Amino acid sequence: MKVSEKMTPAPTQQSGPAGGPGTYRDTWGIPHLWAGSANELAFLQGRNAAIDRSWQIELERWRSEGRTAEVLGADAVTWDRFARQARLDDTARRCFENLDADTQRWCGQYVDGVNRALADGLRDSPEFTESGSSPEPWNPWTPLGVFLVHHILFSTFPNKLFRAHVARTLGDDAVSLFSIEAPVWSGSNAWAAHGSASVSGLPLVAGDPHRLMELPGVYQQVRLACPEFDAVGFAFPGVPGLPHFAQTEHTAWAVTNAMADYQDLFEEELRRVTDYSGERIEARGAEGWETVVVNLETIHVRDGESVSVDIIETARGPVISETPDGGALSLRFPARVEGRLGFEALLPMLRSRSVSAVEAALDAWVEPVNSVIAADTSGTVTQFVAGLVPQRNPANRRLPAPAFSARHAWDGQYVILPRSEVQRFAVSANDRAAGGGDAVAMEFAPAYRAARIRELLEEVEGPLTPDHMRAIHMDTLLGPWPLFRSILADLDPAELSGEAKEVRSRLLRWDGRMDAGSQPAAMFAEWRGALVQRLAKHPSLASLNSPTGYSSLFGPWLSVPARVGFALETLLLRIDARVEAAASLEDVALEEAPLDGASWGDRHQLLPVHLLPGSLAKAAPTVGLSGDTGCVLCTESLPGVDDRSFRGPVARYVWDLAERRNSRWVVPFGAAGTPGHQHFSDQLPLWTAGQLAPVVTGWSALGKDEP
Repeated sequence: MKVSEKMTPAPTQQSGPAGGPGTYRDTWGIPHLWAGSANELAFLQGRNAAIDRSWQIELERWRSEGRTAEVLGADAVTWDRFARQARLDDTARRCFENLDADTQRWCGQYVDGVNRALADGLRDSPEFTESGSSPEPWNPWTPLGVFLVHHILFSTFPNKLFRAHVARTLGDDAVSLFSIEAPVWSGSNAWAAHGSASVSGLPLVAGDPHRLMELPGVYQQVRLACPEFDAVGFAFPGVPGLPHFAQTEHTAWAVTNAMADYQDLFEEELRRVTDYSGERIEARGAEGWETVVVNLETIHVRDGESVSVDIIETARGPVISETPDGGALSLRFPARVEGRLGFEALLPMLRSRSVSAVEAALDAWVEPVNSVIAADTSGTVTQFVAGLVPQRNPANRRLPAPAFSARHAWDGQYVILPRSEVQRFAVSANDRAAGGGDAVAMEFAPAYRAARIRELLEEVEGPLTPDHMRAIHMDTLLGPWPLFRSILADLDPAELSGEAKEVRSRLLRWDGRMDAGSQPAAMFAEWRGALVQRLAKHPSLASLNSPTGYSSLFGPWLSVPARVGFALETLLLRIDARVEAAASLEDVALEEAPLDGASWGDRHQLLPVHLLPGSLAKAAPTVGLSGDTGCVLCTESLPGVDDRSFRGPVARYVWDLAERRNSRWVVPFGAAGTPGHQHFSDQLPLWTAGQLAPVVTGWSALGKDEP
């Protein structure tokens, strides 16, 4: 009988710790939770998140409700305005109300756990004292709002704002200049080896999601165990279950962003109408003028004047921005349209005993659209895309669409997403092949990382071990280096100064590895940064630096130097940049001691993104990093803007389906969310060195929290 044909084991009752229900911890402070049922476990998970990550989850709650300015002041108004205009809290409430009774009860238990911690006086955290704020009881739908906050800007609609600016400024033909494959935030990796390629004969799954390097970390390591299931993985603090990366006793799963285009912007034409019934606002739709929903909300601002915000929702969706010509843009996204997020999948995933059960659970998934790799102890490995991608006019993916045109409307149908069984290796790195191709999106991440991971898997002599999988996380070979090298090689040395000629020579001898200790890597980054700055000011692109007319919230997507840095390889292929490339070498040569300067790690420092008020901001740790945007070790920066890394692997893991005690995991900082706690950033040395902490499975090796 083939490994893939082995029968799934019959259900068994899990045995818990001798100490009974409660929170247990390993030497890294990671919580291991045991309860008598799935609902009791959800209560315990909510209570634990409220204790370990009290400030973090309350900040996410304020974000979801558009109330951060009440605590953080006027600088937070921009986000609050967007959160309210996008109807995040209202969407979360609708999605909660549409849940089936079992899932609603399970989520409700999580919220009850959060609120119990508050009632018991266990949500004391120094950030509340510093900011003069305090936590409040959660609403039943708050976890869904927290999840929306993490993902509303995760897809493609901000890119459409930039393309609209390019089209308006340079002409429609110029839009394609800024595709790399895609100028998009990416960097996540996941891969798996079928049992036929592993030392145990059962699958191995590994990966590292990439997001903003938030402090405390966006993911929380946690074990969730009850008589029905026993799972280890990464949770979003404030959200029940283990949505993205986990291993039960029978299954394991990993996701990356599929880069799907499932959000549309519509250019709305609005007008005010006054008649016998009073004043109203109308929007021009495909069948004429339609009455829209309008509300007025007030954002209260700490130490400032309150701000009134018009909340307008058309038949397409909520209006989230003005346009430069005074019009309006509405946002249409599946969770708002369907009244579902996909939380119906979370509990069945924890209960899953086979890959088919994981797939069946994720049939309910909505957004974000994920590329999933799943494996089980029968030996089956599959790769598929989960979520809702609306069928509509392909032009909607490129630019904001006219609201009055029926040709651009959603028809209520969704794309059939790909699924396949894996016979040897599966790799997903935000790339076109893993994401579903043209049926799903217009742009994907470059194929560098996916190709390199597959190459590293295939070059291992003999069967793969968990340690082989771990080592892949830290590969620093720069994918686009051959293109940059060819540009340097094509420059005429006779036209360069002696110093620039030496810089060029040093770079041509470099091996293309972005190691923290490498001086040539730092020199390359300096040349690349100078090239980005020169191209951003190139006469053919200079007009892009004019104001866009959009909210400052979208600044990271609208920055011209950042966009040039993202799309540098495409621009170098489509614009004759030899003059700028040579001039950039001269720029590097003019720097003091360019041939004996700093290493890449001196420039490429960890830059945690945090909102720790007052003196607590000093708690943010930093360290020199290896890697770069085009590496498997994708520690992203903004070439030409800032070499510090603000995005990177916010978790790493290796799941061994043969023996969970061989599984490993790590986060960049630590298990605790409170500055000064011994586990606030104690995993940083492990994470920086590419090491992983063991997944502890024996309850006797854990210590129990005091009640």
